[in-house]
Amino acid sequence: MTNKSSPGLAASMKDKLIQQALERRLRQTTNVAPGPSLEGVNGAVHSVPEQFYRFDQHPGYQQLRIMLDGAARFGLTNPFFKLHEGLAGAETVIQGARYVNYASYNYLGYSGHPAVTAAAKAAIDHYGTSVSASRPVSGDRPIHRELERELADLYEVEDAITFVSGHATNVTTIGYLFGPRDLILHDELIHNSVLQGVQLSGARRLSFAHNDWEALDRVLSDQRQHFERVLVVLEGIYSMDGDYPDLPRFVELKKKHKVFLMVDEAHSLGVMGQTGKGIREHFGLAGGDVDIWMGTLSKSLASCGGYIAGEAALVEHLKFLAPGFLYSVGMPAPVAAAALAALRCLREDRERVATLQARGQQFLQLAKEAGLDTGTSTGLAVIPVITGSSLKATQLSWALSRRGINAQPILHPAVPEKAARVRFFVSCLHTPEQIAETVSAVAQELQKL
Repeated sequence: MTNKSSPGLAASMKDKLIQQALERRLRQTTNVAPGPSLEGVNGAVHSVPEQFYRFDQHPGYQQLRIMLDGAARFGLTNPFFKLHEGLAGAETVIQGARYVNYASYNYLGYSGHPAVTAAAKAAIDHYGTSVSASRPVSGDRPIHRELERELADLYEVEDAITFVSGHATNVTTIGYLFGPRDLILHDELIHNSVLQGVQLSGARRLSFAHNDWEALDRVLSDQRQHFERVLVVLEGIYSMDGDYPDLPRFVELKKKHKVFLMVDEAHSLGVMGQTGKGIREHFGLAGGDVDIWMGTLSKSLASCGGYIAGEAALVEHLKFLAPGFLYSVGMPAPVAAAALAALRCLREDRERVATLQARGQQFLQLAKEAGLDTGTSTGLAVIPVITGSSLKATQLSWALSRRGINAQPILHPAVPEKAARVRFFVSCLHTPEQIAETVSAVAQELQKL
């Protein structure tokens, strides 16, 4: 005689456990007593709580309303989605008033640059505003291949591929190339797009302490043998903190443990290196030292989209099978033309890179002299001023706006509450006087708070 339960009884017990778990979850998220059962006679739906069919009852929206309503009680207006009425560079116009602008990734001032604007306009006249289908279906335009060829040359690798979204570039590349038998290790401050890609892949995910290559070495020594493919993901410059990894150390670990290494250069291309070629140039590394070079076209390259650069097998694989490329419309020709023109400007114009680096160092040095908490920033375009609370960050941003300075707060949960900050993106177009006046204003307003 067996002691195993019958299939029907096991299914019944499973349904009961699922129902109990659902009711516990409902009580935890809504703080209300459980309502009538979701399941009636013969499995028909008897009653469904409003939280499950109304967007205004969604827990995420409820949390958003608490944040916005709380700010309003302190007399603070929503600091986000400001209406810029023209080109947003080192200066911008918001509701008719001119501001010194630190909320733009236009690091090299190529957005609005005559050569970049002219290239985009010419591409519209020649190709129109859309390729109207995915590139495998609608075909390439010469401008696509020129851009990808020059991106590959920039990294001294075999090939490159461009996507219509920087965020989607990470999601689809990681989500497609890796799977449940693989391990993905990333810096604890890695961008959301990487986390979304890992979730899509189904791979196991582990983080390591920020910029701590020794911690990564320990994890790899312990875990590498348990997985097939292993990917390590870093950023060139971390967009919240403005610091960067000791990349040669991570290259050594890649070779030691036989893993893939991916570097997200969204904020480091055009910013690091003597000629703006990024973290690879900064450390004097070969293109092949990193397996997957990723970057965005929306910052130093004054356009929109993302790219992957690396060996031909990687790029060909993604072009034929990565869902975010295969099933997405191709990059519009004027968007590609703008990025290509900016890339060529970068190749010829070293002065802007040097000026950008000098302005960033000036901001960082003055901020430190004023006693401001800039965290681990290296002064390479991204400089936070940490306030220690979301309320103070919002108040500081609002106070600066009254003085003609546009700088955005970064609040919990984007960063830990104690690390809430106002973040400053420096451009080569900012003047030394603007930077000095800004740092002075920040110190004065923080003193008042």
